[in-house]
Parts: sequence; C-alpha cells; structure tokens
Amino acid sequence: MMTLVVLVVVAAVLLFWGVGIYNGLITARNAFKNAFAQIDVQLTRRYDLIPNLVEVAKGYLKHERETLEAVIQARAAAVSGQAAAKASPGDAAAMAQLGSAETGLAGALSRLMVVAEAYPDLKANQNMMQLTEELTSTENRIAFARQAYNDSVMAYNNKREVFPSNILAGMFGFVAAALLEITEPAKREAPKVSF
Repeated sequence: MMTLVVLVVVAAVLLFWGVGIYNGLITARNAFKNAFAQIDVQLTRRYDLIPNLVEVAKGYLKHERETLEAVIQARAAAVSGQAAAKASPGDAAAMAQLGSAETGLAGALSRLMVVAEAYPDLKANQNMMQLTEELTSTENRIAFARQAYNDSVMAYNNKREVFPSNILAGMFGFVAAALLEITEPAKREAPKVSF
C-alpha cells in the first residue's frame, strides 16, 4: 500500500513538473510572437509614412525619378517580407526575407535622404521635415522593438534547448525561432581615419 502511494506521488510530481515545463515553453513562444507583433506595428507605421515622403519629394526631385522608384519598390518588397514574417513569426526563411527586404529599404531611404540634401527647398519644406522626423522616430521604435523580439527569441530558444525542456520541446514540436537581423552596411564598416 505504501509503495503504491509513493508511486502515485512520484507520478503526480513528474506530471506537474512536465506540465510546468510545457507551459513555460508556451509562455516563451507567445512572448516572442507578441514581441514580433510590436515590430509589425512599427513597420506598418513606417510603411505608411514612406508614400507621403515620396509624394512630398516628387515635386522637388523631378530629375531623380529612379531614386523615388527604388524607394517605392523597396517598400513593396518590405511589405511583402512583413506579410511573410507576420504569417510565421520566428520562421528562419520568413525572418531572412524580412531582414533582406528591410536592408534594401534602408538603403533606398538612405539614398533618398542623400539626394534630398542637394535640394535646399526640399530640406526646408515643413512637410518633409515633419515626415523625416516621424520616420526617424519610427526607426528608433523599430530598433527597440527588434531588440525586444530578439531577446524574447533568445529566451525561448534557451528554454527549449536546455535539459530537460529539450525532451518535451522535441516531443511537442517546439522548433527553434529565428532572430530578426537587419544588416546596415554603413554601421558594420569601421570608420576610416586618415591624418
């Protein structure tokens, strides 16, 4: 009789322990999905600002049509990447597609800003200044949201890879989540200094 009670208690402890691990994995997965939703909000905000920025610049940059078209195409690619990532947050292919599209968009916007520097009237335009300020603010929010997402992904991946969670993670199909990496070549290069 005592042996039966001990076995029941051990089985109950193991069951509750397993349920705790499983619930922890679910919580971590939901946390990184929520963190991606925050990125999604900020990306949508940026994508909504870009057409307004292009419209304001159009009147001044008549001879810079290819720059404006590059921004529009990069935005379309980024919206497509966002949709793929939104459908499957954490999926390596979707995150790579979004990261690549965001890199292309950042490059196109950077070229637009460089071209806009050559047009003093455009730089002085109140709408252009306001849109540029909003875009900069949104870029900062995206960076913070991306950092929070990547931190959540790392916490989830750590939780699913450590023993004994890795056993339950494998049994219940908890797959690794991918980080959102956006490479900005200008930030990766070391500054060149000459005397």
